Amino acid sequence: MNETEIKSGFKLGFIGCGKMASAIIKGVLDSKFLKHDDISASEINNELAAWKKMELNIEVFTDNNIIAKNSNIIFLATKPHFIKDVLKEIKGELTKNKLIVSIAAGVSTKTIEDAIGKDIAVIRVMPNAPAMIMEGMSGIVKGKFASDANVEFVQELLSKIGKCIVLEEDKIDVLTAISGSGPAFFYQIINEMALAGEKLGLDYEKSIILAAQTAIGSAKLMLQSDLSPEELVKSVATKGGCTEVGIDFMNNQNTEKLFFELIKHTAEKAKALG
Repeated sequence: MNETEIKSGFKLGFIGCGKMASAIIKGVLDSKFLKHDDISASEINNELAAWKKMELNIEVFTDNNIIAKNSNIIFLATKPHFIKDVLKEIKGELTKNKLIVSIAAGVSTKTIEDAIGKDIAVIRVMPNAPAMIMEGMSGIVKGKFASDANVEFVQELLSKIGKCIVLEEDKIDVLTAISGSGPAFFYQIINEMALAGEKLGLDYEKSIILAAQTAIGSAKLMLQSDLSPEELVKSVATKGGCTEVGIDFMNNQNTEKLFFELIKHTAEKAKALG
């Protein structure tokens, strides 16, 4: 499925047009993956629909059935507790040539398939907040009736707002803990590093820039390097140096156990919500 085929043959519709849906739409449009005329959305009232239409320069309706009828890829981007009601509302417009893509946290592909009651392709996506600046990390789960071509399309689309991986649905809660909740964890780590700098005499604003840019640079270097994380640590923590003292302190505090428990408890909560 090449870009020309996608541009000429697909209509993308979003039921719900909040921050995450808007980020996906902007990424798709900025990359010229699809044209403005190929994307539409729905919102709950006329005022919000008008605002989103002006912001994104696409058609935005207040009737979900218009989106379901006129789109062959339908993104469910509402709050999770609204999903079953939305599917009940649009069920009559859903045919086997359509693809449902859900970004509703905690809602399984089976839940969606059962609510539809038809053999329609469903793909579940767990994006994250940095998608709003085209640096997202998304996980993709293939439903029972989805094809490899469906997955490839969603992968290509999500690559416009960052990176994505395909995984089994029983791993989605761990992914949620790492990449879904992860931005908040990194915000806290960066802030606490900056607060430490402030307590040691640095201006807080300068400390935040130091910590945040160091996180960005380190992450980019890790993704681009052939070295393992352990090798990268050793490349900075030279023997007898100040970084080695910091790494030894982290090891003595058992930060490996801390982060394991952090991800474990978060994943358990994600599973409970699902």
